[in-house]
Amino acid sequence: MFSNLQDKLDRAFKVLKGQGNITEINVAETMKEIRKALLDADVNYKTAKTFTDDVKQKALGENVLSSISPGQLLTKIMNDELTNLMGGSVTELDLVKNPTVILIAGLNGAGKTTFTGKLASFLKDKKGKKPLLVAGDVYRPAAIDQLEVLAEQVGVPVYTDRNSTDPIAIAKAGVEEGKKNGNNVIIIDTAGRLAIDEALMTEITAVKDATQPNEILFVVDAMTGQDAVNTAKTFNDRLDFTGVVLTKLDGDTRGGAALSIKSVVNKPIKFIGTGEKMDALDVFYPDRMASRILGMGDVVSLVERAQQQFDEKQAAELQKKIRKNKFDFNDFRSQIQQIKKMGNMKDLIGMIPGAGKALKDVEIEDDAFKPIEAIIDSMTPFERENPDAIDQKRRMRIAKGSGTDINEVNKLLKQFMDMRKVMKQMSNPAMAAKMMRNMPKMPGKPF
Repeated sequence: MFSNLQDKLDRAFKVLKGQGNITEINVAETMKEIRKALLDADVNYKTAKTFTDDVKQKALGENVLSSISPGQLLTKIMNDELTNLMGGSVTELDLVKNPTVILIAGLNGAGKTTFTGKLASFLKDKKGKKPLLVAGDVYRPAAIDQLEVLAEQVGVPVYTDRNSTDPIAIAKAGVEEGKKNGNNVIIIDTAGRLAIDEALMTEITAVKDATQPNEILFVVDAMTGQDAVNTAKTFNDRLDFTGVVLTKLDGDTRGGAALSIKSVVNKPIKFIGTGEKMDALDVFYPDRMASRILGMGDVVSLVERAQQQFDEKQAAELQKKIRKNKFDFNDFRSQIQQIKKMGNMKDLIGMIPGAGKALKDVEIEDDAFKPIEAIIDSMTPFERENPDAIDQKRRMRIAKGSGTDINEVNKLLKQFMDMRKVMKQMSNPAMAAKMMRNMPKMPGKPF
């Protein structure tokens, strides 16, 4: 996500690297490179020009302190301005009214129906709501079937009327059904088109008038860049939607939609989709996204994802096993499963400050853990519980059973034993303090 833009911004900042102060000449040169980077990312031209003009004005108005470099100062200004460009602060859904009616709009292929399922899951699991889905797309083949499958996955009801071809009547009936059954959030999925046409706009406007939604979310494919922004403007002119949802941000997106859409339609981005799974939906935080675009990571989001998978009871039991040096391959596999639930690996690494840049040329597959899991799965229950008992004969059998090489098995076992040893030492405060004291000291920088 945004990797190309990050690279180009890095090159732009190099203009100021080593400069003792900020001048109109070196700032102008840097802004020229930044504007080119934004345009290459398919950012709206007026947005890119206004943005770089604002950054330049602020940069020239700042005095560079002796403790920071011009490049650091510009990075700080860029971070602040990118945050403002994308909305400034987080804008959450208005869920005060009971029931809250949410209308989903957008073109075909943007991921409306998938987002509808994700939103239901988010509201149910994280907001404690009781949502109802309404299948209002009567045109796309299997749209109703898809919504029913998603509803079953996330454990929420769905209202359908396969005998009707009137989306307005279906939407109204769905809202009534939700009120009758005590659903406090009603999410209406609507039909899209391959392109904007008058029939689509008239229909979606009629659905809006009939249901009086509290929230209208426009779902847009982030990979379409500037086209997404133009489409959003057309929809907003007719619907006056309350927020934008950017999908497919886990793909090779250039970032133009995320950076342009707020300034063009003046509506906040409320959610971003980061994968196909039903939990791959994040609230949009402009400040966190700005940090990621500048390669500064997003530790807060990373910690939040980890906390979602954190089981306090299981962690306490694991801590006891570590202290007794009983941490085994069953525990190791369990930890891998928790990491996998947090999202795709490239996305997670991008949240670690500096890691995204350091590993930008390294291909990280989502199934990177598969060889490790295959080796662990090829062990007997006894071997998983007693790693020390795995001798050479057992290693050869495990390698054969997992379809891996004996060297891979040996490497995993060595890494596991080293990790277990360090974990045991770190679990003992006295031992951990001793390890810190014995660490080599940096010259001139006492611990």
